[in-house]
Amino acid sequence: MSPTRTSRARGTTGDTVVPVAEAAAPASRRHIPVLLERCLELLAPALAPQDGDGPVLIDCTLGMGGHTEAALERFPGLRVVGIDRDPQAIALAGERLARFGPRFSAVQTTYDHVDEVARSASVRQDGTVDAILMDLGVSSLQLDEVDRGFSYARSAPLDMRMDQSGGMTAQELLDTAEERELVRILRSYGEERFAPRIASALVRRRRAGEPVTTTDELVELVRAAVPAAARRTGGNPAKRTFQALRIAVNAELEVLELAVPRALNSLRVGGRLVVESYQSLEDRVVKQALAAGATARAPQDLPVVPAQARPYLELLTRGAERADAAEQSANPRSASVRLRAAARTRPAAQAPAPGAEHRAQGAQQTSKNHRGRTPR
Repeated sequence: MSPTRTSRARGTTGDTVVPVAEAAAPASRRHIPVLLERCLELLAPALAPQDGDGPVLIDCTLGMGGHTEAALERFPGLRVVGIDRDPQAIALAGERLARFGPRFSAVQTTYDHVDEVARSASVRQDGTVDAILMDLGVSSLQLDEVDRGFSYARSAPLDMRMDQSGGMTAQELLDTAEERELVRILRSYGEERFAPRIASALVRRRRAGEPVTTTDELVELVRAAVPAAARRTGGNPAKRTFQALRIAVNAELEVLELAVPRALNSLRVGGRLVVESYQSLEDRVVKQALAAGATARAPQDLPVVPAQARPYLELLTRGAERADAAEQSANPRSASVRLRAAARTRPAAQAPAPGAEHRAQGAQQTSKNHRGRTPR
């Protein structure tokens, strides 16, 4: 897939949902970046000028540009390249960030192409950059736009594509997937313990010629399929189903599994990766990749660890950091955030992060779905 670059483009995920009436408001009024100050603090050591060149940050999940705007304001001379698969997000962020001129550009693609974007933006022969930020999940832009179908709080068509220019919708998935595949999706991507009951109900409706076609119909079907005792706690019983369908439609985990090692391999020595996750499946991918890079690849009883087996990452957070009570009160979406960060200590040429070489089938399909676009 060839990323499409938009210079001075006219999207992130840790955004606070705003009322629908505010959907036409400027991007700067439509969201609050999660753990913004902590992200900037973790990125700061990597964003000091190197050898006379301005530092380069890649924001893998541009969204409406909140993290990027703050970084450009905080670090003079910084250049940021934002990645997002959603052209609407790029348009809104570009309007917000136009005042920074050539210090900001955007690329419409999925963020498993971060290595290609880094090579294009780099001022170094090895194609590395100084820092990379990932703020995962669904953006407030996508939640705010009713017709996108991401929210179970309002009636809308079952779309759920982060880029509506192509690819299978959630409606098409529900209309065509076999029952056992629906069970797998709900269990694997939603950690839904009542997956068989929900999948069975979906297939019965489909066979009766009355398939669910809107978000509120799907909510009611899930509510009826889940035992009454389980509906009394844990919020809306459909939230795990919506999460699972969204992840499946956008191949989010397959893309993330490729993106994290590619991001690590795109950092210079001393470069930093900061990742914000909002559910356990995302966080597990990030945690495993960072832990592997921070662990010596040699038997524990060796008196001296060979140079080639030494860790290539230094962990910058102790486990996953969470938002404190004050931030959760000001920004409710921060309640589920898990923040992890690491710095590269050895060149990628000597110690590449594994898993970046092969494109998984799901991510291949995502690339086909989004071909021609330049991701949140």
